[in-house]
Amino acid sequence: MLAEEVLVHNLKASISAKQEMIAKVNQVSVFGASVREVVNRYKNGGRIYIAGNGGSAADAQHLAAEFVSKLARDRSPLPAEALTVDSSVLTAIGNDYGYDKVFSRQIQGKMTSRDIFLGITTSGNSSNILLALDACREIGVPSIVFTGYEGGKAKEMADYCIVASGETTAAIQEVHIVLAHSLCECVEREIFKIQD
Repeated sequence: MLAEEVLVHNLKASISAKQEMIAKVNQVSVFGASVREVVNRYKNGGRIYIAGNGGSAADAQHLAAEFVSKLARDRSPLPAEALTVDSSVLTAIGNDYGYDKVFSRQIQGKMTSRDIFLGITTSGNSSNILLALDACREIGVPSIVFTGYEGGKAKEMADYCIVASGETTAAIQEVHIVLAHSLCECVEREIFKIQD
C-alpha cells in the first residue's frame, strides 16, 4: 500500500470511529454526566488527576496541560496533574511495590475526597489503571475512564466509563483526544461562564 493510500485509509477509519461515537447516545450521556462531576469537583475546591500508559500517558499529560494552561480561551488555571510525569515517584513505586501500583499509590498519597480521577486505557484492562480505580473506591473519589473495544474490566469498576469507538488502537486513541478536548472545553465553559 502506498503512503498516500495508508493516509486515506487511516483518515477514513478515524472519521468512521467518530461517526460511530456520535451514534452511541448512551456513551454521549455518560460523557455529559462525567463533565458535570468534574465541574462539581472544581467548584468544591478539588482537582483532576489523570493517568495512562504509553500513548495514553502522553494524552494524560496533554489534558493536564490544557486544564492548567488553557484550551482555547484565556482564563484562570484549573488544577490538574498527570500521574505519569514524576520519574522519581514512578521509579520508586515501581521498584518498591511493582509497576502495577504506580498510580494507586499516588492516588492514596495525593488525592482527597474533593478530587476526581481520569484513567485512560484503550483496552480497559491495564492493571495499574484497575488498581487505581480500586484505590479511588477505597478513598471515596469518583472515577472516569476513557477506554475502547468492549470496555474491559475498567467498564465495571469506574463510576463513569466512556467506551470510545474504533477498530484499532490508533482510532480509539484519536477519539480519546476528542473526548479529552471536549471535557476541558465543557469544564471551561461552565466554570468561567464562557459564551460563544
